[in-house]
Amino acid sequence: MATLRNFLSQDLLDSLCQFGSATIHEAQGQTGALNSAIKPIDPVLKLAGRALTVDARPGDNLVIHYALSKAQPGDVLVVDAKAFVDAGPWGDILTLAAQKAGIAGLVIDGAVRDAEAIIEMGFPVFSRGLSIKGTNKYQPGRVNVPVVCGGVLVNPGDIVVGDRDGVVAIPADRLDAVMAASKQRVAAEDDYRDQINAGRSTIELLKLSDILARHEMR
Repeated sequence: MATLRNFLSQDLLDSLCQFGSATIHEAQGQTGALNSAIKPIDPVLKLAGRALTVDARPGDNLVIHYALSKAQPGDVLVVDAKAFVDAGPWGDILTLAAQKAGIAGLVIDGAVRDAEAIIEMGFPVFSRGLSIKGTNKYQPGRVNVPVVCGGVLVNPGDIVVGDRDGVVAIPADRLDAVMAASKQRVAAEDDYRDQINAGRSTIELLKLSDILARHEMR
């Protein structure tokens, strides 16, 4: 795991953020998009990094505290909290601890609280919701195991990218191919923009005339 995490240079992370979640999702065959309910609490912030996966019980955050003790700088905590949004297992204290550990961000299929404080701290958090209710610290959980977060299988060491649009997961063994496909997609869209500015329509560019004609949309 350490080797995988160290492989992600800052330039590569910056490129992933620049591509954005939507482009990456399209580039890898429209796969990997977490449920659209999982959104940033601060849409200005982006994240990219290796997944440290956490399998948590609803309403309990004991395993999240444990996960922080196992995290390495640059990790993104990806927490399967079973879509439970009636309590917030993450708040400003865990945020401070995560920042001290060098964690790059949090993706949780569940709720968080202390949103205003977290935003002021500048820590990227992507969650299904917000809840003022606290959680217990009694139930066991698992770290660095495959989890299903937002309906997507995320394995330890996979790459997650999040921005205003949402979160996408990239299987670790597909990173190089997805990077290449994302670059090609960005170049193609730049060409579209040039042609639209030159006066061509999206119907021409996407070759939609035959489809429109079949639907008698002339």
